[in-house]
Amino acid sequence: MVRAGHNVYPVVRRTLVPFRDLTVTSLPHEEKTMSSSDSDSVGVLRHDKQGHVGVVTFDNPTKFNAVNYDMWCALPRVMAEFAADPDIRVVMLTGAGLKAFVSGADISQFKDRREGNAAEAYNQATAAGYAAVLNCPKPTVAKIRGICMGGGLGLALNCDIRICSDDARFRMPAARLGLGYAFEGIQRFVDVLGMANTADLFFSARIFGGADALQMGLVKQVIGVQNFDAEVDAYVQMIGENAPLTLAAAKRCLLEISKNPDQRDLALARSLVQACFASRDYQEGREAFAQKRTPQFQGR
Repeated sequence: MVRAGHNVYPVVRRTLVPFRDLTVTSLPHEEKTMSSSDSDSVGVLRHDKQGHVGVVTFDNPTKFNAVNYDMWCALPRVMAEFAADPDIRVVMLTGAGLKAFVSGADISQFKDRREGNAAEAYNQATAAGYAAVLNCPKPTVAKIRGICMGGGLGLALNCDIRICSDDARFRMPAARLGLGYAFEGIQRFVDVLGMANTADLFFSARIFGGADALQMGLVKQVIGVQNFDAEVDAYVQMIGENAPLTLAAAKRCLLEISKNPDQRDLALARSLVQACFASRDYQEGREAFAQKRTPQFQGR
């Protein structure tokens, strides 16, 4: 893919406390003291454009891409930027490196950020991050390799489509950390996975792999690690080649369907559908089909 742009939201360096090691084979219960090189590293939220694909990368590899407060705060800004960019047709969320998508929230900040008066600000930041992904007006795809746990699992579920590698490991560890999970978050789990699967994940706090994730409908596909990057990238590029007005109309319908019936903006959904038929892209699509060529959509 051609990398057309690259941006990094800087994160303020903070004094870190010991964090819990999350591995693909053990539960997050062993305390691990960070080395000096670990303590010098900070997480960043990167975003760049690859053709018509906007890529959001959670980059905190020494902590399996755990999301810190500043990364949560940056996420709505990044998603808004992609939503406003007419050249972006699909957004892909991924993790830096080969070991993790997102291991969850940065536990090292819990003492300072999730206790007392600071807790409300932290909770608002995480809620805004989740909402920015869930309500994105463009298709969203979670590219999951390695660890996807806690807040990372919540972020993945807020995407429209999830694809994982065959070495992916999932977990909802709230019950092992003693923290409460918001009603809206659990509602999303139920919407995607159903009541029984949601109860299983929250009550057991068990680790599970791609086969279970596929069976319960958490992911649409499990791909071997050798072909993972190529196949997922090709898939999102395929979405990016499609008519942007059609993608926007379909996404708006999905967003309205997810709301309570009395809160749905059906007029908006219908107007976006009608705009497709009035567009130059609709004419281009018909002409390309008749001429047996690839359509060149412009979003108008």
